[in-house]
Amino acid sequence: MGDEAFTTRVARNARFANLSAGYLFPEVARRRRAFQEANPGARVISLGVGNTTEPLSRRIAEGLRRGAERLGTLQGYSGYGDEQGLGELRAAIAKRLYRCRIEPSEVFVSDGAKCDIGRLQAMFGPGVRIAVQDPAYPVYVDGSVIAGAAGAAKSGSGAGGYAGIAYLPCSPSNGFFPDLSAVPEADLIYFCSPNNPTGACATRRQLEELVAFARGRGAIVIYDAAYAEYISDPALPKSIFEIEGAREVALEVNSFSKPIGFTGVRLGWTVVPAELRFSDGTPVSKDWNRVMTTLFNGASNIAQAGGLAALEDEGLAELRASVAYYMGNAAVIKGGLDRLGVESYGGTNAPYIWAKFPGRSSWEAFEEILTACAVVTTPGSGFGPAGESFLRFSAFGHREDVEEAVRRLESSLV
Repeated sequence: MGDEAFTTRVARNARFANLSAGYLFPEVARRRRAFQEANPGARVISLGVGNTTEPLSRRIAEGLRRGAERLGTLQGYSGYGDEQGLGELRAAIAKRLYRCRIEPSEVFVSDGAKCDIGRLQAMFGPGVRIAVQDPAYPVYVDGSVIAGAAGAAKSGSGAGGYAGIAYLPCSPSNGFFPDLSAVPEADLIYFCSPNNPTGACATRRQLEELVAFARGRGAIVIYDAAYAEYISDPALPKSIFEIEGAREVALEVNSFSKPIGFTGVRLGWTVVPAELRFSDGTPVSKDWNRVMTTLFNGASNIAQAGGLAALEDEGLAELRASVAYYMGNAAVIKGGLDRLGVESYGGTNAPYIWAKFPGRSSWEAFEEILTACAVVTTPGSGFGPAGESFLRFSAFGHREDVEEAVRRLESSLV
């Protein structure tokens, strides 16, 4: 045995070498740990990663408990369930969240939206052309690289974008909605509303434009509606399927994570309409069903029991209360930034505030606030080239921590 490390003969998947240095959120966590180690007495408050913080509500926690207890009885025990999800839950999602605009058979229950996006990328494969909002949730891009639908990072940790991906700039100047006339050829268009990270919500007219564009190009919209329950303005659509013609060109990913605190419980769904078809006429739902039955064994029975409880009258009331709590946090953050004279967006129909720090890179602004205030944010450049010089503030946190973080910002950044 020599000093050299043993290696196998298996070559590394070259696609992983195409990824930039690190996924955004682990890098944020690494820098937070480094600050904490250098300042052991500091109480760090996070307004960064979008992870829920409040306990599960009574009715929803009771649903989980009942689901677990049933598994402890001979009559209530079940092993593998249907990979597509419990029929009762699929029907409840279609009725209570989509107002019967979709069929229960078009709902595929899963272990979360992020996981579904990865499986969708595996289904569509390496031959598709990708377009994404810029800035955008990193998994749209990084997952596309791993699936082979995009090439190497052009430069730095996400700041320069990836080869083979069309970035659709979304900024204050265009109301955070891209100029679709400038979009190159694309097969898949990733679109998130309410948007993560900018907090922008697409209007009905904008979504009509998006659907018309997709129909004209023969493209598919992968619509991420994970924050739809945070929309309070009745004029703003909560689903792409509120738009005429969307059923032929869009599928929708959604989740219980943020509205009811299931980030760790893991429960979501994807809606694939029967009318959505590949170029050869094959229904997309046929291949998606094959993916779910081959690469997935179904969401947890216990988690699905909690999801059912969330869709009862009392559970929906608790859901709305949870959303209102976090939106109260958003108002506190936005108010503090306004008093500081910081230009910011979002925070009214979404739990994220997108703040501009001109003259500084995103990571410079991140380090300045971490050092001066012991407050963690998320650098905008990690979401794409258009995110440079922005920070994302998350409303997920305990109210007293959010208020304390804002006090620190106001006292240190004047």
